[in-house]
Amino acid sequence: MGADVIMQTEIRSAAEPIYQALKTGILSGELAPGQPLRQDEIARLHGVSKIPVREALLRLEIDGYVLLRKNRGATVRGLSASEILNIMDIRVALECLALGLAIPQMGPSDLAEAHRVFKQYTQATDVARLSTLNLKFHQALYAPSDNAELLRMILDLQHRIGPYIQREMTRATGHVRPQDEHLEILLACEAQDTDRAVSLLRRHIETTKREMAARLRRRGFGAIPLQGDTI
Repeated sequence: MGADVIMQTEIRSAAEPIYQALKTGILSGELAPGQPLRQDEIARLHGVSKIPVREALLRLEIDGYVLLRKNRGATVRGLSASEILNIMDIRVALECLALGLAIPQMGPSDLAEAHRVFKQYTQATDVARLSTLNLKFHQALYAPSDNAELLRMILDLQHRIGPYIQREMTRATGHVRPQDEHLEILLACEAQDTDRAVSLLRRHIETTKREMAARLRRRGFGAIPLQGDTI
């Protein structure tokens, strides 16, 4: 193995935890759209040189999480309105597929877990807690599909769009409609009625998309910030 190959392997190895840490911060909303990502600060935080930091930022740019601009450095990339709505369309396709695969495999323990999370959701009042439990509820329904690749794609999309839905939708619609729709979907799963459950899930996500689209049109945003502007 040549010296260049060894060096590149070492750089990629050093960049991996930096990539994961920045990605987690972006998906959680801790690093907001438009926020600068300063290479010297990141390098100092991780105790490395700027080389693996640049490698991590390049990967994040390729994956659509970061903007790299000459002489302006790196910033967290926000989603445009069209990207948000496109992701909702992809969610419909992937999540309906996952639920259709999961229902024939659901056992008592799977349904019990979904009921447990649903009960927690109905009792929660904190917005961040509600958002987390909403994600967990959907994950509980899809987990029996036993398709790790599909579940990984769904989770990534949910993480990418979650903060935008939380910010745009919470004040507009509250939590009554999602709670009722979640119960309908869960009961259809219990009845092993795959067609009804998938139809309800499709309506659930598409309704959220329509409400998002209406609010985005009213606000006139291209890329929706998570901090600063109020809704």
